[in-house]
Amino acid sequence: MKGSRAQDNKARRANNHGFTPEDWWVRRRNGFGMGLYRNTRDRKVAGVCAGLADHLNVDHWVIRLAALGGFIFFNSLMFFAYLGAWIAMARRPDEGSEAPYRYDEDMRQDRPVNMFRYPLSPSERLSTARSRMAKILERTERIERYVTSSRFELDSEFSKMQK
Repeated sequence: MKGSRAQDNKARRANNHGFTPEDWWVRRRNGFGMGLYRNTRDRKVAGVCAGLADHLNVDHWVIRLAALGGFIFFNSLMFFAYLGAWIAMARRPDEGSEAPYRYDEDMRQDRPVNMFRYPLSPSERLSTARSRMAKILERTERIERYVTSSRFELDSEFSKMQK
């Protein structure tokens, strides 16, 4: 009987999305699935601005300047917003923990997932791969034409003479 009461209490606490307060703390600890953490290594106050800058992929000074402008123009509102972000954002976990990464086709490297970097659709990725392969094929053909030409033989003979 006690087990069913605990389940009923948990069901009552859940909002209309089936989301409990305990789930919120778990999501907070995991960066809300977007890699949103406070950056306490590069912090000035609590690491909120540095964490947002890391998440939005901009320089830290840009977010700090926006926050300063918010403090100047919206005094207490910005104070409470900063305080709420401080509470809502967890500290960035140690480097050993795995943050969500996705391969960035433009940068040709794995990058942290953030809210403004949506993955390309499969058809867009395929067309990008095709265009890259076409460029590689064109370059390979130019190299092959040069290596099989008499110009290559002449250049190699001149390089032997210079040694």
